[in-house]
Amino acid sequence: MSELNDLVMENLALYIGIIMLIVFVLLALMFTQLSKLNKLRRRYEQMMAGTGVNNLESLLIDLKIQLDRLEDEHGKQKGTLENTMEKLQSVKGHVGLVRYNAFGERGSDLSFSVAMIDDQSDGVVLTSIYNRDNSYIYAKPLQQGDSSYSLSNEEKEAINLAKQKM
Repeated sequence: MSELNDLVMENLALYIGIIMLIVFVLLALMFTQLSKLNKLRRRYEQMMAGTGVNNLESLLIDLKIQLDRLEDEHGKQKGTLENTMEKLQSVKGHVGLVRYNAFGERGSDLSFSVAMIDDQSDGVVLTSIYNRDNSYIYAKPLQQGDSSYSLSNEEKEAINLAKQKM
């Protein structure tokens, strides 16, 4: 045992130097970590400032609840938008109008044909034939731009004008 004590005593300065070096390295690491912790604490306090919440967990829970509400509202709005888009496609919003003189001899262009169709070319064509004594109005249904009733040239022209506006 005395040999071991002699060995330790001979190298005591070396051992103390190594231990001091380790202590200084550990102190440097501790101060580095302390500095990083202080920076993190300042950033955390900046993030939490003005939220009225004391801890990050309750803030995250509140944000999750708000996000869920927004997603629900977004889903409702998306459904409403899709429903509206479907309805818009069936609106008879494309109109073509042709005015003409039905009898050609005298008078002016007081007769007309107007086509009102949707995106699938379904709708109606209205024709008004005017002469001095009377005025007649005819309505013909349209399916895909055609009718089960015969169409005049003016009615076909009105349908084509409406299709051009699609």
